[in-house]
Amino acid sequence: MTEFEKADVDGNGSIDQSEWDRMAFEDKRLKMLDDDAQRDAQRKMAWFALFGMLLYPLSIIICNVANLDEAMNSLASIAGVYFVSVAAIVAAFYGKEAYTKGKANKE
Repeated sequence: MTEFEKADVDGNGSIDQSEWDRMAFEDKRLKMLDDDAQRDAQRKMAWFALFGMLLYPLSIIICNVANLDEAMNSLASIAGVYFVSVAAIVAAFYGKEAYTKGKANKE
């Protein structure tokens, strides 16, 4: 079945206004679902990053308590880069949210 045949719901050989409207409505619905899924994925990524920032120092403490000095030193040596990277991810997410919210309020 071709795309034209899918759009021609009544099968009369042409696409009339109601069929165009139905396609436009379906396109808007799919875009809304995609946008919602993207927002959910970004929100989950930001929360995962925040939990990682909380668990990272805990992993260093656990390594210290378990006498894993080499692992503790390795984790501690990359902590600065890790925190800056994760903070950039979180800041980008919240910055984008603030920008889109401000842009929506102006419209």
